[in-house]
Amino acid sequence: MKNLKRVLWRLKNRVVVAVIFFLTVFPFWFSPLYGSNLDDTEVMDLFSQGKAFFRKANELSVGDPEEAVRLYEKSLIRFEKIVREGGIQNGQLYYNIGNAYFRMKDIGRAILNYRRAQQYIPNDPNLQQNLTNARARRVDKIEERQKTIVLRTLFFWHYDLSIRTRLFIFGGSYVFLWVFLATRFLVRRSIMNWGFAVTVISVVLFGGSLFVDSVVLRKIRPGVIVSGSVIARKGNSGTYESSFKDPLHAGTEFILVEGRGAWYHIELADARRCWVPGVDVDLVR
Repeated sequence: MKNLKRVLWRLKNRVVVAVIFFLTVFPFWFSPLYGSNLDDTEVMDLFSQGKAFFRKANELSVGDPEEAVRLYEKSLIRFEKIVREGGIQNGQLYYNIGNAYFRMKDIGRAILNYRRAQQYIPNDPNLQQNLTNARARRVDKIEERQKTIVLRTLFFWHYDLSIRTRLFIFGGSYVFLWVFLATRFLVRRSIMNWGFAVTVISVVLFGGSLFVDSVVLRKIRPGVIVSGSVIARKGNSGTYESSFKDPLHAGTEFILVEGRGAWYHIELADARRCWVPGVDVDLVR
């Protein structure tokens, strides 16, 4: 009996430590980036002004398209200042930036910022719809490899849920894992065993997903071509031959293989590789 009490005491302490860790880490995880040159009032003012300019531009987009573009540019200046000087990065902000570029028919930068927003709000239906619409307007039609499609289907929770959502589920599952483990010694019921099994599976799946993100996928740097068109080369200078018959166009997505000077070695969705000038592309992260 004393041994059992000792075991339960240890389990209780572990649960308490896990809860404290969970509650301590999460506020920092969800807080804005540090190093801001703007206070909260300035950020809110810039955001409100950006939204107001965007709404006004939408109203004028048919009757006065030139004025609408000017207002979209004003909206972008304010949204991008929040990111650049405010040190704030979140899904809604990048979504608004993407919308402004999309309205200005800058498909490359629209997709770039939708992809950035996707890191925070991957399941947002409006974001998904707008990203699909922007991709449909690309000149280059490059199909993903079958292997990539299969992986996205099999490991949907890894690709469809944001890092924060997966971290939240992992943290909650880890806490309940110890709760179920402790109560199994006191309550011998099948439902407790099922609960324990489910939490173990959840911890393994989401813990593994986070591990892959932090160790493997963090090294993968996706990007988007933002110039109207760019000639892909077989080497890192303009003296090399073209890699393809036709140039690549704005909105084409890629994975960065390496950077060398002012040139990027990139891999397209269909696994073809080439070199492009760094000034013609931008990275999602």
